[in-house]
Amino acid sequence: MGKNKGLSLLPGFVFALAILAGCSSRGGTEQEPTFTYAMSGQYRPFNYFDENNQLTGFDVEIGRALAEKMGMKPVPIATPWEGLISGLKAKKYDAILGSMTITPERQKQVDFSDPYYVSGPQLFVRGDSHIKDIQDIKDNTPVGVLISSVYDQEARKYTRNIKNYTSDVTALQDLARGRVEAVITDRFVGTIAAREQKLDIKPVGDLLFVENVGIAFRKGDPLREKVNQAMEEIKADGTYLAISKKYFGTDISN
Repeated sequence: MGKNKGLSLLPGFVFALAILAGCSSRGGTEQEPTFTYAMSGQYRPFNYFDENNQLTGFDVEIGRALAEKMGMKPVPIATPWEGLISGLKAKKYDAILGSMTITPERQKQVDFSDPYYVSGPQLFVRGDSHIKDIQDIKDNTPVGVLISSVYDQEARKYTRNIKNYTSDVTALQDLARGRVEAVITDRFVGTIAAREQKLDIKPVGDLLFVENVGIAFRKGDPLREKVNQAMEEIKADGTYLAISKKYFGTDISN
């Protein structure tokens, strides 16, 4: 998934407070260590700002459940997608829990947890489009994708006419308005956006590939194993399934 999201003042203020809170060894105090985890805040239903300008979504709730298991205070923060890894390496937060696909290129920079969900990109087009699957995308077909994402890389296999966005949802809105002919995004993101916003768009063809999505950590950080253990625990006690069903109606862990 990627992006400068045009975040509002309040989310930016929350970000600043979270950074200040993270000034101790792992943030917080000895009595209440924090688990600070970052995401774009522009990837509904995985992570987004609700009508009260609160950061919420599947990723946010999974992070809270993990923090509880580890005896830590959860601190989710939003930052532009394209700066997530550099912010992690600069120790601005403990982890990236923001629907980041595990790729060999990213693994050169960060360590990933075990996958915490499995999904995949799908091609979305307008309701009256002649495009039936990815093979109908031609060299000059305008396709919208998230900047600095695996979807951007995939789209470039089929067309040179790429329009980058800082939000998948904005790309889908532009698709409905006729500003691009297709969008490649996560299957859940596209389907839910179409339903909730009543966009005249539809998924076509099969998933382009399967994505294993992980939580990113700085190289060698022992927190990775603690999070892996906590993830196993929230899966075993039903917490993960309850959160997954809340947002997707099914278990997306595999």
